[in-house]
Amino acid sequence: MAGLLLCLCQHSFAQTGNKYIRKGNDLYKNKQYTDAEANYKKALEVNQQSVEGRYNLGNSLYEQKRYDDARSQYANSFKMAPNREGKADASYNIGNTFMEGKKWEESIKAYKEALKLNPADEQARYNLAYAQTMLKKQNGGGGDNKDKKDNKDKNKDKKQQDQQNKDQQNKDQQKNKQDENKDKENKDKNKEQQDQKPEPQPSKMNKQEAERLLQALGQEENKLQDKMKKAKGQVVPVDKDW
Repeated sequence: MAGLLLCLCQHSFAQTGNKYIRKGNDLYKNKQYTDAEANYKKALEVNQQSVEGRYNLGNSLYEQKRYDDARSQYANSFKMAPNREGKADASYNIGNTFMEGKKWEESIKAYKEALKLNPADEQARYNLAYAQTMLKKQNGGGGDNKDKKDNKDKNKDKKQQDQQNKDQQNKDQQKNKQDENKDKENKDKNKEQQDQKPEPQPSKMNKQEAERLLQALGQEENKLQDKMKKAKGQVVPVDKDW
């Protein structure tokens, strides 16, 4: 994780020349953070407006993992810093305190502020990207998870639609099969009815019966002709008008 921006003699803050700050800086370099804290506090007792004293006190508290106390000192130095660079450094370290507590949203805000004040700060840019990645991971992937869910829903809808289409196709096939079976049954029934229809039987009349039938027909025809002749020969009487 990115280190702190320690305000030593090379830092842009104005040098107070206070012996307590110089002693605190030496102790800090030797990782004697508790003793460094004590000297920075003595420097602030002498000069409450010492931006360097407050900033470095925040650093000594940070190294002791007292992140809330450190953040409070960085916030004070941010307000008191005479230039953009000093404010950017304080905002960067505020972001670090939040990141230690895995407060990704707060750290992102602090790093963005630092970059707004000092766009050239690549370390702040790196930490910002890291915090954004961790926030996204904490939220379960953010937009990526949403896209996965949408795709899953779409796949689910597509699967349901495919199943519905398949069911409808099966229904259509069953109906067509039923219609075919019905047509076949009708054809078979018609064929069966035709098979059951009696065929015309050949005449069983013998020769003698045929001759008698012809004679009878001949006699009937002669009688009809006689009737027709008589009808034509009859005179219709006309009443005379005397």
